[in-house]
Amino acid sequence: MNSYEPANRIAVIENLSKYFKDTKALGNINLCIKSGQVTSILGPNGAGKTTLINILLGRLSASEGHVEIFSRAPGDIVVKRKCGAMLQVSSLPDTLTIKEHLELFQSYYSNPMDYQTLIELADLVDIEHRFSKNLSGGQKQKLLFALAICGNPKLLFLDEPSVGLDVKARKNLWKAINRLKQQGTGIVLTTHYLEEADHLSDHIVMLNNGQIIQEGTPEEIKQAVNFKKIIFKSSLPLSALSELEATTEVAKSGTYFEIKTTNTAASMKIIFDLVEDISELTITAAALEDAFIQLNEPSTTNNLAA
Repeated sequence: MNSYEPANRIAVIENLSKYFKDTKALGNINLCIKSGQVTSILGPNGAGKTTLINILLGRLSASEGHVEIFSRAPGDIVVKRKCGAMLQVSSLPDTLTIKEHLELFQSYYSNPMDYQTLIELADLVDIEHRFSKNLSGGQKQKLLFALAICGNPKLLFLDEPSVGLDVKARKNLWKAINRLKQQGTGIVLTTHYLEEADHLSDHIVMLNNGQIIQEGTPEEIKQAVNFKKIIFKSSLPLSALSELEATTEVAKSGTYFEIKTTNTAASMKIIFDLVEDISELTITAAALEDAFIQLNEPSTTNNLAA
């Protein structure tokens, strides 16, 4: 079955707008969330990400347009039973252990996730008897993730889930998210870690000023950036290469040059003609971070909105 067929759709947003008095927080948003996929909603602070998530969770109502999750309105009790959410602002009672928290939340659902599976997915093995007040920031994040998934959600909202996690814990979280996706869970992710979005996402939606300015797979988003990076080491002064043809930026940090170019062959020919002590040369395509920065530049977003 094609992933774009209606049977795979678990949330549909059509012509959604949201106003706060005279301020338009969201304008004419059209989006489809599918099962077994990670949809990342990215954008600078104030872009409208939190407003969109809160509408999908039923915490805010739309001013205009139509929103449907599992063929019902957001906030419907049937929808709530099929959803899990890990939000940035959350608090936990200090006097309960991890195990007590999880068992309490499991009792809210008719078909909760198996306890052992839950603590393994959330990387909480061996600390389940620790009280909330004694948890580190990273451990609290793991517990909040566990609470979000303990009901076996069909749709999972993750708002900055890896904040406070070390590298190993973040990789374990990514494995857990991929495992849930493989089981058919639809996941809506917001994150400022663009490497995370690049690694996890099947579909990326970029918001700015309440509007979708770009969407597609990570590769499609990156292809919107029309330059490559040339990085190498040289003792040559920056001024010697500051006016290369077909380049959008030339920078130097210590002895390392980083050049963004729209014509790799032409730039490399000039570099080899000018630089005698070149070493550690690499040429890479633009990263998701580069696309994010370029697409959110004022001139770019103004053109897209025009």
